[in-house]
Amino acid sequence: MPRGLRRIRWNWRYAVKSYLGGSLWLVPILALVANQAFRVIVQWIDEWLLQAGMLDDATSLLALSVTGARSLLETVLTLNLSFLVFTFGSLLVAIQVAGGQYTPRIIATTLLRDNVIRGTVGCFVFSLVFAVQVLSRTGESVHQLDIFIAALLGVVSLMTFLFLIDYAARLLRPISIVARVGQFGTKVVHAIYPDPTVRPKPAVTRRLGAPDRTVLHADASGVVLALNVKGLVAAARRANGVVEFVPLVGDFLAVDEPLFKLYGNATAIDERWLRAAVVLGTERTLEQDPAFAFRILVDIAIKALSAAINDPTTAVMAIDQLHHLLRLVGQRDLRGEEVRDEAGDLRLVLRTPNWEDFVHLSCTEIRHCGAGSIQIVRRLRSMLVNLMQTLPPHRHAELHKQLELLDRTIDANFAFAEDRVLARIPDSQGMGGALGVQPLEEAQH
Repeated sequence: MPRGLRRIRWNWRYAVKSYLGGSLWLVPILALVANQAFRVIVQWIDEWLLQAGMLDDATSLLALSVTGARSLLETVLTLNLSFLVFTFGSLLVAIQVAGGQYTPRIIATTLLRDNVIRGTVGCFVFSLVFAVQVLSRTGESVHQLDIFIAALLGVVSLMTFLFLIDYAARLLRPISIVARVGQFGTKVVHAIYPDPTVRPKPAVTRRLGAPDRTVLHADASGVVLALNVKGLVAAARRANGVVEFVPLVGDFLAVDEPLFKLYGNATAIDERWLRAAVVLGTERTLEQDPAFAFRILVDIAIKALSAAINDPTTAVMAIDQLHHLLRLVGQRDLRGEEVRDEAGDLRLVLRTPNWEDFVHLSCTEIRHCGAGSIQIVRRLRSMLVNLMQTLPPHRHAELHKQLELLDRTIDANFAFAEDRVLARIPDSQGMGGALGVQPLEEAQH
């Protein structure tokens, strides 16, 4: 394949990889393929043992008759078929419950990408197909090795099914959901902001002036999912120019909106290749979108604070993960606007969320929706105070603003002075007896 064609198809490869990573059917298909190879190996071993006189179909291993072997195989077949039906039925119910109680955005990021669920489904399919193959081979004679392995796979499937019930019950708990989103958020923050060095002053951005050419989006509208950063830097270096990516990852991009701005010799880069360096989809994903992890956690929190659910403790769990992610991004260099090549020359300009964006996203909506909950205002205050104690001073300005807004929210929503005093106590548990916590005035100095 020509080198240029490989570059043009980067977005295809990325889209296929992302789709397969979140597809439930892939592991069962692989189980079917593995079953064929396993069946050949078992048949070869069976024939070898018979020829060596080490295995007698009439007396060895389980020593089942034709009727007994068929009964056992039908039992294994029925068990695995029932397990599959129950698993998929329960998964559909879990998707509805999780989407309604937490947020629909956790479906693609957690349930459908869970390797344990996909692995158990693959186990059931493997055992089911093997039992069907052995049953079709069982005629007047019984292949005892096949029957023994089918019975063993049936026992494994039963144990796997019991494990799946316990695992699914744990997976759908609020703490498991928010913890998993927090883990995904940690990975994407490390990927997008690899530099752990915190610099108090932003770098001086090069003034590019008016672009020499603007590339418009020409395909169907969609959400920007990913960008081929390395490929764009390499292309700009070869052309000795600068490429600016206009939207943010996670933005909705309509037809004929600006996609790239080209400066200098970068105008020579093929527009088809530039468009192929961007992946669009129907909804945001976590691969290159650090703000999406914050968005999911905030959605879980405000859904828990709604009048229909009224579960502030779940919202506190979501704030715990937001606290962790805010500390993580606050300890990293968030200036992702300029990407330079090995020689230090500017080659790519793209926007990423800054510190203020993350703080606003984490605090504003939760503060509004949980304004009347002492748990929420105490937990938010604890988060803000702790971040001011642990992050560099240049991160404190926005945190002070959020504390002031939190104080005004408390004054507006709590009529009694005693409640206002209680609401101003930082508490990492929301309402967990932190009356002896360090006062806010001490935390700010």
